[in-house]
Amino acid sequence: MNRKPLADLDKTAWLRLAGTTVSLGLLVLLLSQQGWEDIAMAVYQVSPWRLALALGLTLLSRLAVVGRWHTLLRAAGLPISFSQSNRLTFAGLFASNFLPTTIGGDVVRLAGALQMRFNTAICAASLVVDRVVGMTGMAMALPFGVARFAAWGAFASLASDAQRAARPLFPWHFLILSPLSGWLETARRKGRRLAKNLVQAISNWAGRPGSLLIALAFSWAHMACLFGSIALLLDGMGEPLSFWIIAGLWSAVYFITLAPVSINGYGVQEISMALIFSRLGSISQESSLSAALLIRTLTMVASLPGAVYLPGIATGKRPKSKSGEPGIESTIPGSPQEGTPHGKP
Repeated sequence: MNRKPLADLDKTAWLRLAGTTVSLGLLVLLLSQQGWEDIAMAVYQVSPWRLALALGLTLLSRLAVVGRWHTLLRAAGLPISFSQSNRLTFAGLFASNFLPTTIGGDVVRLAGALQMRFNTAICAASLVVDRVVGMTGMAMALPFGVARFAAWGAFASLASDAQRAARPLFPWHFLILSPLSGWLETARRKGRRLAKNLVQAISNWAGRPGSLLIALAFSWAHMACLFGSIALLLDGMGEPLSFWIIAGLWSAVYFITLAPVSINGYGVQEISMALIFSRLGSISQESSLSAALLIRTLTMVASLPGAVYLPGIATGKRPKSKSGEPGIESTIPGSPQEGTPHGKP
């Protein structure tokens, strides 16, 4: 057996664990520098009704994510119900709280779909396209922050803040930097392979542009709910910020958080939001840190329904159909394996 892939996986896992530790250490350092009392005071300024409404918007954003993936699956010919898409998506969202970035949640979604006996290739391709549609939506929000990003002095100040915050952790920087060159080379190689696979995956939906537009609309709905919840929280702290400025700044935070250096972006997302929103959004660092912590908390709370569905996926238990048999007996219209459950060979 070739042990190299396992060794690479172990190295990546340890690297990501080290990145999570350093990121969380930086976050704690930032919080302590700002003062725990100031952070708590900023949080207490947010009234309960704002928190409840922000949680409601976060839940709606999760449902929009469900709708985006469900649209792609149905367009590809899978006879999946919205209820099934909902269970799989929430299980993935909950699992992503403990797994690297958002890819871990995709693995859970794929595992659940396979247990329901859906076509493996289509499910895997749909996850890739779902990710691309989500990134496309966020990229479309970047121009709203162009005026702020163009302020080079703000970027210089932002870099200075990040360097100053990281200085106390400098003796441990080798945990991240020493294997970085090898990781970058691996990332470039995998990137080329991913681009080839991406073209092949998108071809399944190339003839259905309407479904891609609907999926993109769901992505916009998800983003609108997210930006609205941030606006609610900041306004409650007495530091209102334009919805469109929030859109532009958060999109930058989103792409930074995609870097696979931390489990689910812990620490990275909070630090990025604190520095970007305080320097480029001209709000206090106490408020930006408080908003970052609240957004993380609301997102985790909104993913809790997935805790009900995840154990069934983890144990490999298949949901039963109305006939009482495992799986679902319908087929994929037009599939070459038509006549077998969901196109499974």
